[in-house]
Order: sequence, then C-alpha cells, then structure tokens
Amino acid sequence: MIEILLVVLIVAVIGVAVLVVRSGQSTANRDVDELRNSVDEVLREQRGLMTKVDNVNNQQLRTTSDLRETMTRSQVQLTADLNTRLEKVQMAMGTNLSASAKATAASLGELSQRLEVIDKAQSNIANLSEQVVSLQHVLDDKHARGAFGEVQLNDIVVDALPPSAYDFQAQLSNGKRADCLIRLPNPPGPIAIDAKFPLSAYTEMLNADNDADRARYAKQLTVDTRKHINDIADRYILVGETSDSALMFIPSEAVYAELHAHHPSVIELSHKRKVFIVSPTTMMATLTTVRAVLRDVKMREQAGLIQVEVVTMMKDVGRLMERVGKLESHFDLAQRDIRDIRTSADKVASRGSKIEALELTDESDEPDALTASP
Repeated sequence: MIEILLVVLIVAVIGVAVLVVRSGQSTANRDVDELRNSVDEVLREQRGLMTKVDNVNNQQLRTTSDLRETMTRSQVQLTADLNTRLEKVQMAMGTNLSASAKATAASLGELSQRLEVIDKAQSNIANLSEQVVSLQHVLDDKHARGAFGEVQLNDIVVDALPPSAYDFQAQLSNGKRADCLIRLPNPPGPIAIDAKFPLSAYTEMLNADNDADRARYAKQLTVDTRKHINDIADRYILVGETSDSALMFIPSEAVYAELHAHHPSVIELSHKRKVFIVSPTTMMATLTTVRAVLRDVKMREQAGLIQVEVVTMMKDVGRLMERVGKLESHFDLAQRDIRDIRTSADKVASRGSKIEALELTDESDEPDALTASP
C-alpha cells in the first residue's frame, strides 16, 4: 500500500512540474502570482492527497491488525479443534484396537480349543484304527474269533439273567463243555448255548469279484453253518439231562441276516435238529423270555407258602373281628352309662334352677316354697 502512495505522490509532483513547464511555455505573460496560486493549489491538493494516503495507511494498518488477530484466533480455534478431534480419534482408535485385541484373543482361544479337539479326534481316530486292525486280526484267527463270540455271549447273559440262572463252560455227562448253560426247571430243562462265528466264508463272499466266486463262498458258508448245527445237536442235546433244543449264538447281525435271507436250507436244518440260531438282538429277546419263565417258576414254588400265609392271615382277621365286636359292646355299655349320667346331670341342673328361683322370692314365701318342693 505504501508503494502505491509513493507512486501517486511522484505522479502528482510530475504533474505539477508539467503544469509549471506548460504554464511557462503557453503563458509567458502571466505573472508570478498566478503561478504561485497554482502551486499553492497543487500543494493543497497534495496535502489532501497525503491526508487521504495517511488515512488509507491507517486503515490498512487497522485492517492488517484485525486480520492478524482474526487469523490468530482462527488458528488457535483450529488448533483446539484439531487437538479435540485428534483426542477423539485416538480414543476411538484405542477402543477399537482394544476390542479388536479382545476379539482376536477370543478367536485365538477358540481356535486353540478347536485345534485341541481336532488333535484329540485325530488321536481317537488313530486309536480306533489300531483297534480296528486288532479286531481284524482277531476275526481272522479262528480261535480268537471263537473267544470273541464267547465274550459277547457272556456279556449278554450276565446283563439279562441272575447269577443263579446260568453256568459258563458247564461240563455235561458226555464230557463236552457248553459255552453257557441256562438252568431251567423241567420241563424244558437246561438249555445249552454254543457260540459260533462262520465269518471266513461270509467275508470271502462279500469280497468276491464275480458271481461264480460269490456262489462258491456262499455254498461254503452253508456247509460251515450246517456242520456247526449238527455238532451242537450231537454234543449239547442229551436226553434226560438237557432240554430237547439248544441255541447257536452268532455274534454278528450281518451273518445272521444273510443266513435267514439267502440260506433257507440252513434254517430248515436248524429247525429239524432243534438248534435255533440267535444273534445278539434275538439272544437278548430270548433271555428276556427265559427270565420271565424263571420268575413264573419261582412264583409257583412260593404258591404253597403264600396259601399258608393267607390262611394264617384269615385267622388273624377272624380274631380281629371278634375283638372289634367286644370293643363295640363296651362302647354300647359306655354309651348307656353316658346317657344315665346325662339324665342325672339334667336333674341336678333342674333342681339348681328351682333353688335359684326360691332365692328370688319374698322371705314370707320361703317356708312354703321349701315345703312345697319335693
């Protein structure tokens, strides 16, 4: 702004000089007074211009000061707003980071737990695989397979019957040992159970690649099972010692279903020789029926004792009725005594009332009243 004022001043001076020069050239005859007047006029205008320049300068200074103060206040306010927003952003970021950290920690914890579960599952799968391999080895061996069937038979019998109703590895009079002997009273008598597991031919039949091999192994399964039925009938059905039937326990529902579905000659032979084939499920149902029979036999054995107890109880009931009759007669006598006592009490009360009435009369009437009373 000051530079502008200096330029204006210089222009004014140049203008004055130009006027002086022109005045000297055009009006040589004018006198010095007019020139002085012109100079004075120019000087007055110059002073007015300087005044205006000072006013503009002062105004510029005030405007600059106000602008500086405004900018300072704006800067302070902007700084305060920025600090406030920065604090809010920092708080929000801290909260979000804390929540994210917690969520991440929780997710990591859940992931760790799931990994532990997966590790346990893998360990269980590995153990199960080992057990399956061990079971396969057991099932591949004939003697181990027989022991497996006996163990399963023992578990089912122990769960279904009381200890007094069975014997394991019971020896018969012919020297043969039955895997289990169910002791039923005559009839029907003890029933022998023998565990058989014709698994080899069945497994080969399932794994056969063609119909010819499948038919050959199916025939072998029939031959093996028929041999087991005949052996059980010859060894464990003894006239006068055991029941006229026996049970062949097959510890496989699949083999049991295969025999009943596709080997009718085996089932026909089992019915003929009275060697009935049972699986774990049908064995449990059969033993449930046996338990009901044992319970019925035991109740029949106790029927005589129950009758004696009932007769004795009826005698006690008769004595009780007699004593109730005597007690009832005592109650009747007591009731009559109570009625007599009630009558005497009523009479006493009546005489008391009469005596009370005598007290309320005049003295002159008392002798007559006493005399008149009975």
